[in-house]
Amino acid sequence: MSAPSLPTGLTLRGVSHPLSLSAFKAAAFDMDSTLINIECIDEIAAAVGKKAEVAAITEAAMRGEITDFKDSLRRRVALLKGVPAEALEEVYFHRLQLNPGAPELLKALKQAGLRTMLVSGGFTHFADRVRARLDMDEAHANTLAIEGGVLTGDVLGDIVDGEAKKQHLIRLCAQIGCPTTQAIAVGDGANDLPMMGASGLSVAYHAKPKVREQAMVSIEAGGLDQLLAVFG
Repeated sequence: MSAPSLPTGLTLRGVSHPLSLSAFKAAAFDMDSTLINIECIDEIAAAVGKKAEVAAITEAAMRGEITDFKDSLRRRVALLKGVPAEALEEVYFHRLQLNPGAPELLKALKQAGLRTMLVSGGFTHFADRVRARLDMDEAHANTLAIEGGVLTGDVLGDIVDGEAKKQHLIRLCAQIGCPTTQAIAVGDGANDLPMMGASGLSVAYHAKPKVREQAMVSIEAGGLDQLLAVFG
């Protein structure tokens, strides 16, 4: 019996279809433009009229044209100096939405027994809430420094870049006792490629060209739940 056809806009490279979801034990997701519809840092920058400037750096970083993600993040966050902390709330409540299919996909993964992780080059202010909304097991992101009710233009602690995302995936798999080949990694930007490369199933979601070209699964139309069509 032949495998069912895949939906339009779903491309597989180097993997058979259908796959068995039971073969996987963990799943790691990028947040901005993957689980959610925006790049949070760009929207925060809008509060001080610097969205275009910050978005240009974000786009170059996500396309892989800026290879030092940490430097690109520091440059962007520095432009946020003086933004009122209330701007973060404005972004969360009025601009941030879950991407289509995210709740359905995460529910299906949870029901299948997978441990799920949000790992983001964005910010904890949003990542912790998105993790809770999607009932994910853990979240890792960057912390914006705030003093006197305004952003200082700095990031606290170590920056979550592409290598850090990969290390979080490796740690999660070690914690639950599975090889990284039993992990799914989903992202859209160049800083997701290290964790995608370490995973057993790499998934690009409405991604930059460089990421689409390297992913085993590319979702180019529809929501995140299109991934479920890959599994039998």
